[in-house]
Amino acid sequence: MKISTNSRTDLFVHISLVVALVVALFLGFFFLYLPFTTNHGQSITVPDLTGMSTQQLEDYLEERNLRYEVVDCTFVVGQKPLTVIRQNPKSGLRVKEDRKIYVYITALTAPNVKMPQLEDRTLNSAKAELGRLGLRLGEIKYVPDPAQNSVMAQLFNGKRITPGTLIPQGSIIVLEVGDGIGNTEFDVPDVVGKTLEEADFVLKASSLKRGLVMPVEDPTKAPGTVIRQNPEAGAGNKIHVGEVIDLWVVGGQPDTQPEQQNE
Repeated sequence: MKISTNSRTDLFVHISLVVALVVALFLGFFFLYLPFTTNHGQSITVPDLTGMSTQQLEDYLEERNLRYEVVDCTFVVGQKPLTVIRQNPKSGLRVKEDRKIYVYITALTAPNVKMPQLEDRTLNSAKAELGRLGLRLGEIKYVPDPAQNSVMAQLFNGKRITPGTLIPQGSIIVLEVGDGIGNTEFDVPDVVGKTLEEADFVLKASSLKRGLVMPVEDPTKAPGTVIRQNPEAGAGNKIHVGEVIDLWVVGGQPDTQPEQQNE
């Protein structure tokens, strides 16, 4: 393009027009075209999708000009299946329109796990093992047994369950646990006249503990014979599971501590 100038003034005018045109194009590109094509200044606050089902997600996000993609599917005890448990970006952040939200959802079905051996373990140990496997502890039923806080039986759906049985993760396990002494009363067994070894056998069979052994002299009885016990048998005397009976034994060695049973 040829620009003719008749004077210096005409030259300045033409130069001014060219500069103005360049500035207009520059401003138009950065403040009109570029914002329009990149949605500059138009951002959306990411909503909290936690607990929302996959059926709700699509319409909910589409209304807000957002999309989603499922990244992982994990079973979570106590959570409804196919619901959001985590998202990225987090809620409250500002993003551009049409941004994809990555979500982590709960699985539709629970995986199977092997039922562990909980019997003869302590209650605290059993609780920890159930939690590790994703199983839930139900009712704790205390039963008469000297092994206090020791698991006596493991139940699933009201029946005893064998270790190694496959059950769904999240299943509820009921435990029967020893109460230490028990709430069942029965007649005091009579061990007078028996040897100390025989008396121990009777006491253990009755889930009782041998207490202190006091040596006595009695020339009419064979050494090692029990000639007295406390509490005494008969006369309607009752005793609880796990309680102790002290013995007086001919020629016996004194015990400074009662017999201890494994719990």
